Amino acid sequence: MKTIEQIRVDLQSGDFEMSAHAFQRALARNISLKEMQEAGENVVIIEDYPNDKYSPSCLILGFTSTSRPLHIQVSRRLGTLKVITLYQPNSDEWSDNYSRRNL
Repeated sequence: MKTIEQIRVDLQSGDFEMSAHAFQRALARNISLKEMQEAGENVVIIEDYPNDKYSPSCLILGFTSTSRPLHIQVSRRLGTLKVITLYQPNSDEWSDNYSRRNL
């Protein structure tokens, strides 16, 4: 399984692939490749899904250079990093600087 350090390197370098869903979401939510790379510099795992349907994955949180928060779900399988989905979290649904779901 990929470590958070490997995920950071892959995001920063642009060495990842996006699912069709993630690509559509990035376009719809106006999230650029540059923002994904910027957020990749400081991502942390906020939720881990070891038993995800297709492969282990995790939800990571990072911030762009303009402090825009991004949640990115990625597959943790070895090989090319795959972005499953991404979005800007809503402060009504997330607390602790967007790292914990409000119940």
